[in-house]
Amino acid sequence: MKSAIPAQVRERLNKLKETIERHRRLYHTLDQPEISDEAYDSLMAELQTLEEKYPSLRTIDSPTMRVGGEPLQEFTKITHVVPQWSFDDVFDAAELEQWQNKVRNFMAKAGVADLPLEYCCELKIDGLKVVLTYESGVLVLAATRGDGAIGEDVTHNVRTIRSIPLRLSRPLDLIAVGEVWLSVHDLKRVNEERATLGEPLYANTRNLAAGSLRQLDPKVTALRRLDSFIYDLEKVQELKTAPARAVETPDSQAAELELLGQLGFQTNPHFKVCNDLAAVQAFYEYWTKHRGDLPYQLDGIVIKVNSRQIQEALGYTGKSPRWGVAYKFPAEQVTTVLEDIVFQVGRTGVVTPVAVLRPVKVAGSVVSRATLHNEDEIKRLDVRLGDTVILQKAGDVIPDIVSVVSELRPADSKPFVWPRHVPACGGDGRIERVAGEAAWRCVSRDSFEQQKRRFQYFVSKKCFDIDGLGPQTLDQLLEAGLVTAFDDLFRLKRDDLLSLPRFAELSADNLLQAIKEARRVTLPRFLAALSIPQVGEETAYDLAKAFGTMNRLRAAKLDDFQKVYGVGEVVARSLSDWFAEPDNQALLDRLLAEVTIETFAPSSGAAAKLSGQSFVFTGSLPTLDREAAQAMVREQGGDVSSSVSKKTTYVVAGSDAGSKLDKARALGVKIIDEEAFLKLMR
Repeated sequence: MKSAIPAQVRERLNKLKETIERHRRLYHTLDQPEISDEAYDSLMAELQTLEEKYPSLRTIDSPTMRVGGEPLQEFTKITHVVPQWSFDDVFDAAELEQWQNKVRNFMAKAGVADLPLEYCCELKIDGLKVVLTYESGVLVLAATRGDGAIGEDVTHNVRTIRSIPLRLSRPLDLIAVGEVWLSVHDLKRVNEERATLGEPLYANTRNLAAGSLRQLDPKVTALRRLDSFIYDLEKVQELKTAPARAVETPDSQAAELELLGQLGFQTNPHFKVCNDLAAVQAFYEYWTKHRGDLPYQLDGIVIKVNSRQIQEALGYTGKSPRWGVAYKFPAEQVTTVLEDIVFQVGRTGVVTPVAVLRPVKVAGSVVSRATLHNEDEIKRLDVRLGDTVILQKAGDVIPDIVSVVSELRPADSKPFVWPRHVPACGGDGRIERVAGEAAWRCVSRDSFEQQKRRFQYFVSKKCFDIDGLGPQTLDQLLEAGLVTAFDDLFRLKRDDLLSLPRFAELSADNLLQAIKEARRVTLPRFLAALSIPQVGEETAYDLAKAFGTMNRLRAAKLDDFQKVYGVGEVVARSLSDWFAEPDNQALLDRLLAEVTIETFAPSSGAAAKLSGQSFVFTGSLPTLDREAAQAMVREQGGDVSSSVSKKTTYVVAGSDAGSKLDKARALGVKIIDEEAFLKLMR
């Protein structure tokens, strides 16, 4: 029989854990260390000795778990409980003012124009986004952003980051979001070590942080000395066992940062609440000059509407929050030589000139191509073959030619002549300029290149997301004549696939299963997949929200499209023309026979039964899934909010309802159960 663990051992071990956690927080969160690193390490060593002697006392939130466990074989994919958005970018004061105008327009539409508008400005750390899940105050999952819907489980590596608490100061269930980063000093240190070993060097701190967080062996990650700043709090809920300490949802971004610090997270201290854009611009210009004073790298600032109430009223586009924007620092610039100009044909037939460059390193990566946008841009730059050009990566993402170094122009250079034929357009290759635009488009709309691009976009993650249907397989299907229109994909048979090279029974069955699973699609994804000229992911989302169903969209006229916020005259005309084409209507009929489209609620109008009404859901409903119930509200024109306010129309409460129920009672908001909710939906 095993001997019982002495009480004094348990007491000592628990006190060690509490003391180590306290000093971790003093060091990383409050920047007020009370003991030396050597003393801290000594406490850790004693704790590790006790846990090795009494392994049953080791828990997942023990400080010793920051470096431990066997290396993984691979990363596990996880689906985010809360979708992870990314901010839109602005690059100068004029674009920032345009963004503010959009914010004010949406505030007016949402009925919150009378609320004071102020901003919380934060530094945009050049690192890697991480999503942290805590249950009962204990870290149970850490994941990368991935594509926003699906990320990778990196819990074993995040445990090595000392600034991320393994246990919070309060026993909460929550999801927190932040940035994992690495210091400039540690980039230099790691690169010196790699140079000694003859290994390739990391280009910048972000690349090293990303590579370190995705190490299969957590011991390697620990040696990299990653750090973090947490800036967002989602789905916070107090344990049911502690009702007296209910969580008050922060009413502003600044208050949220304060709460994160209280919970034990490290937040960036260099944030500022600004009352107007002049103050925002001053904050931006200060850090443009002083970013080199920090131990970590920045690529801009993030501007968020400070009021949570306004944030909830503004909501999101298809990919970004309307209440926030990233204001990027001026991009790094280099010079290189323009060797050629080639032409790409897009899915809608638009012809785009692309500069072929002498390879050059800019903003941490090697660039050999850059967009020249259109004919007008080439004329404006007067760019010619053989020119030395100044290249930048706008927003550190898209390579862009800024200007020509005319002093270095070859003596025999000639102005670039825009072509009238592009072979990739098919047929005779003729191209024509689009009336009222700078764009040129193929006269023939059915070239193989355009068809390939349209199909590639149709099956992409942004649209139908058909796993396993990559460019090579699509080319095979198109070349074999097995698909000529989008709906053909859903009628593919096993024998069709087995007739193609490199297709076996298993791969054919897997692809057919993926196509089957893709038959259910949201309305925004469906619209984007159609490759309607001028209609991208964000416009598709706005159209879906405005019209709700495909039938309403098909019946819409030019004036109806122009009434949609964000849809201008050019986009409206494109939509009207596309839906007027008999061939497009026939395609829609065939597609609708093959797929099921989830509808969006109209944002306004007489058909919106619940227009102007706001719903909050709390607890578990007896039969309805939370997402399904929310979709029912939106489908009938209502709004769904995550927090209770005086403007909330109904709180729908199920079993184990939390603090939202208490707040609803305090504010006098009407509370209903699932049965009453379903009656409203009839």
